[in-house]
Amino acid sequence: MAQEEAADQPDADSALTYRLERPVYDEAFIRSHLLHRKDNASTLRQRLARHFHCSSARAKAALFSFLPILTWLPSYPVRQYLFSDVVSGLSTGVVQLPQGLAYAMLAAVPPVYGLYSSFYPVLLYTFLGTSRHISVGVFAVISIMIGGVAVREAPDSLFLVAANGSNASVAVDVEARDVKRVQVAVVLTTLVGLIQLLLGLLRFGFVAIYLTEPLVRGFTTAAAVHVAVSQLKYLLGVKTQRFSGPLAVIYSTKAVLGDITNTNVATLTVGLVCLVFLYGIKDLNERFKKRLPIPIPGEIIVVIVSTGVSYGMSLAGTYEVDVVGTIPRGLRPPTVPLFSLLPSLVADAFAIAIVGFSMAISLAKIFALKYGYNVDGNQELIAIGLCNFISSFFQTFTISCSMSRSLVQESTGGKTQIAGMLSSLVVLLVVVAIGFAFQSLPQTALAAIIMVNLLGMFKQFRDVPALWRTSKIELAIWLVAFVASVLLGLDYGLLVAVAFAILTVIYRTQSPRSAILGHVPGTGLYCDVAEYEEAHEYDGIKIFHSSAPIYFANSDMYVNALKEKTGVDPENVQTARKAQKKLGKNNIKQSATLKLCAQHEEQGATHVAAEQRNGQPEEGHASSDMDDEDVVLEPVCPVHAIVLDWTSVCFIDSVGAKAIKQVIKEYSAVGVRVAVAGCSRVLLSELDALQFFTGVVTPEMVFPTIHDALLSCQHLNSLRPDRTTQ
Repeated sequence: MAQEEAADQPDADSALTYRLERPVYDEAFIRSHLLHRKDNASTLRQRLARHFHCSSARAKAALFSFLPILTWLPSYPVRQYLFSDVVSGLSTGVVQLPQGLAYAMLAAVPPVYGLYSSFYPVLLYTFLGTSRHISVGVFAVISIMIGGVAVREAPDSLFLVAANGSNASVAVDVEARDVKRVQVAVVLTTLVGLIQLLLGLLRFGFVAIYLTEPLVRGFTTAAAVHVAVSQLKYLLGVKTQRFSGPLAVIYSTKAVLGDITNTNVATLTVGLVCLVFLYGIKDLNERFKKRLPIPIPGEIIVVIVSTGVSYGMSLAGTYEVDVVGTIPRGLRPPTVPLFSLLPSLVADAFAIAIVGFSMAISLAKIFALKYGYNVDGNQELIAIGLCNFISSFFQTFTISCSMSRSLVQESTGGKTQIAGMLSSLVVLLVVVAIGFAFQSLPQTALAAIIMVNLLGMFKQFRDVPALWRTSKIELAIWLVAFVASVLLGLDYGLLVAVAFAILTVIYRTQSPRSAILGHVPGTGLYCDVAEYEEAHEYDGIKIFHSSAPIYFANSDMYVNALKEKTGVDPENVQTARKAQKKLGKNNIKQSATLKLCAQHEEQGATHVAAEQRNGQPEEGHASSDMDDEDVVLEPVCPVHAIVLDWTSVCFIDSVGAKAIKQVIKEYSAVGVRVAVAGCSRVLLSELDALQFFTGVVTPEMVFPTIHDALLSCQHLNSLRPDRTTQ
C-alpha cells in the first residue's frame, strides 16, 4: 500500500494533516475501476438544434448582450451617480475638444473631422459598450497610423498646380488634397469597423492577447516618436513634406532640420509658451490630484487664450502664423464612403483594427479590475466596430480609447457611460454653435497640446531598465517593437513585433528548463536535486521533468535533454555492454588458460605453448562449459527506471508522441523501464487519439502521480531475478 503524508509539524495537533493510504494506481487500473466516461453522444442534428434553439430567455439575453445599456440604465441610481457623471462628462468634454482638433492634424485631415470623430462614436459607445470608465474617441497612435495611410494614398505630388497662373512655380491644391485624404480616412474607418465587427461576431476577442504588454508599450512609445516628429514642423512653423512608410521618421527629421533656418519666430514663441504652460499645469494636476476636485483643464485654457491672442493680434495676417482655418458649422449629412479605395487599404485596416481594439480592451480591463465589474471582450470588439462603421458614414476617422481622457473621466468621479455621452454633447455644442470661434486657433498650440500629452508615453522608456532586471526576453520584445515601428513605420513595425513575439514563444518551448527531481523526505514533494539540498534521488531511478509541451519543434530537444540529464543513452549502454561482454569473455578464457598451464606444469606437461596459442581450455573442465550469457558482470547502467514527469506538458502532437515511443523502445531494449507520471485527462485523450498506447507502450506505464510511478518502479525492480546482472 502506498502512503503519503505531510511533513511533521512542530504542533501536530493544530496543523492540518494530509494522510492518504491507497493502492498504487496506473492508467489501466484507473480506466477499468475508477473513471468511466459519460455517454454524451449526440447527433449533429441534436447539437445544431440545441445551438439554434430559440426562446424568449435567449432572445432577451441576446438583446441585453448587444445593448448593455439595458442592463444598467433601468436601475441607474440618479442621486448617487448623476452629479458625478455630469461633472466627469463636462471635464472630459473640455479635454476632448482640443484633442479632437489636434489629432485631426495627425490623421492628415481638416480639424473639424476630429470634432465629428469626437461626437458620433462616443455617443454610440454609450449604448453598446461594457466599460464604465474608458473615454473612446480620437487617439494619437491610431490618428498617426491613419495619417500615414492618407498621405501615402494622397501625397502632395498628386495635387500640384501652377501658382498664380504661371508655369514657373507650382503649389499644392490643398483643398483637393484634403478632400481626397478625407475619403481615404473615411473608407479606411469603414473597413476597420467591418473587421472589428466581424471578429466580434466570430468571438475573436481573444486576439488581443497576442499583443503582450511589452509589445504594446514598445509600439506606443515608437508611435509617440512618430507623433512628436510629425509635430515639429507645426511647432517651428516650417513648410516641409509629410512622409510615410519605412524611415519616415528619419526623412521627416532631416527635412525639418534642413529647413530650420526658415523657422517662424512668432509661431515658435506661441508654441513654446503653450508647451511650458501645459507642462506646468500637468505637473500641478499630478502633484495635487488628491486635493483638486477636478483637474485644471490646461488644454481648453490654451485653446481659448491662444485663439484670443491670435485673433486680437492678427497672427495669421501679420506674422504668417498658421491657424486652424474655416470650421463649418453644423453636422454633415451621411454619405457613402468611396469603396473603390478598399483593395489598397486591407492590410492597413487589419493593423489599425487590432491596435485600436487592443488599446481599448487593455484600459477597460484595468478599470474593471479596479472597480470590480466585468467587461466582455467580444462585446467591446462589436461596440468599437459598430462605432467606427456607423460613424464613418458621417465623415469620421477611426477611434479607439485615450488613456489621458480616460484618467480624467475616472479621476473626476465618472461612474457610468453617461459621462461619456455628456462629453460628446460638449463637442456637439461646439460643432453646431460656436465652432467658428476657434478658426483663429494657431496650429502650433495644437502641436503643443499633442506633444505634452505624449509625455506619458515617453515615460515608458523606464521599462527598459526594469525589464533588464526581470526578463530579457520581454525586453527584447519591447526593443524590437520600438525599433521596428520607428524605422519601418507603425504598420510594418507592428507586424514585425507580433512575429517576433510569437518566435519568443517558440524559443521558450524549444528551450524549456529541464531537471532531475528528487524526493523531499516525509512530504510527497519532488523538487530539482540541483537546486534543493533536501531533495534526494532514489537508487536506480531518475525522475525527469521538462516545463514545456512536446511537439514537432522541440521533440528532438526533449529526447536529447532526457538522455543528457539522466546520463542514460541507450546507444552508449548497448556499446558498453558489448565491450564489457567481450572483455569478460577474454578475461575468463585467459584465467582458464593460466589454470591449465599450472596443472600441466605440475604434471610435467609439454603442450602449454600450444594451449596458450589456441586459447582453448581442456575439455571436461568447468571453465570450458561457461557460456557468454552466463557471465556475471558489473552493471553497465546503474539506472533501472526513468520516470517522465508530464505535469507541465499541456499538449503533445504526433511527432512528439512518435519521439517518446521511440525512446521508450530504446530504453526497453537495454532493460531500463520508462514510466510516465502526471498526465492530465486532456493529454491522455490526445494520446489515445494519437494511438500512443500500442506496442511496447501500454496504459500500465502511465501513473497519476510521480509517487505512484516511483513505487511501481521500485516494486518491479525488486521482482527482477537478474537485477544484478546485465
